[in-house]
Amino acid sequence: MFELVDLHTHSHHSDGVLAPAELVARAALRKLTRLALTDHDTTAGLDEARAACQQHDIAFVNGTELTTSWRGQEVHIVGLDIDPASAALQAQCATVLALRRTRIAAIGALLQRLPALAGEDLSIALLAEPGIPTRLHVARELVRRGLAGGTQDAFDRFLARKRPGYVGQEWPTIESALTAITAAGGVAVLAHAHRYKFSAGVLGELCRQFKQAGGSGIEVSLPGTSPADTARLVRLARQHALAGSMGSDFHEPGLPWRPLGRFAKLPDEVASILDRLRPL
Repeated sequence: MFELVDLHTHSHHSDGVLAPAELVARAALRKLTRLALTDHDTTAGLDEARAACQQHDIAFVNGTELTTSWRGQEVHIVGLDIDPASAALQAQCATVLALRRTRIAAIGALLQRLPALAGEDLSIALLAEPGIPTRLHVARELVRRGLAGGTQDAFDRFLARKRPGYVGQEWPTIESALTAITAAGGVAVLAHAHRYKFSAGVLGELCRQFKQAGGSGIEVSLPGTSPADTARLVRLARQHALAGSMGSDFHEPGLPWRPLGRFAKLPDEVASILDRLRPL
């Protein structure tokens, strides 16, 4: 029987804007039958999301999205069916949180040199908030202050490489993230591989190493992917024996290119990651 699922979403515990219960209520309106909350490098919202899913009769999947570096580029790995109490997983999240906080502070120190900020360090207020601080939080603050027309404009003008607020970051390795997910009893999925700026050959090597280190799946059904990108993701899944996952990468309402639970059905030629999750 066909399931309407979304295995990649974010709440305000990382860089989403909705509380977990609000996210679940929106999923119920979309008539989703299974939902994962996969906030960046944290499990803080899982209890609230699980309780809300029970109220709405939605099957819930514990998740997170771990940040890693591979060949100098940031690569994200979604962990599904994780045990939030895992010491190894929490240690991985704590490591990344410390790196994130240091990076946001460094970005604030650079941006305060802008005449429009007149020496004000906007990172101080951002770091005082609960949750996982990200560059998207900085971008939203720049938009709120009228310094950018939207978050993408904020990245393009202030936060991208060679821009005044750019701070590079070396994250933990893919292997360390996979070790943490495995220790937590989870299933690892390579997130939105079509977005990485790798050649076809290098992307194939990423998938090979990911699989070799214990990876189980790759996101194949996502909103807004072109037919060419989808075909490439299908090829990678089949070549490396990775199950296909499906997720919106939802962060906030009003972004038409990332609607919650709305994306193409997983192609028949790709095995479903749902078959590798615990039975409902």
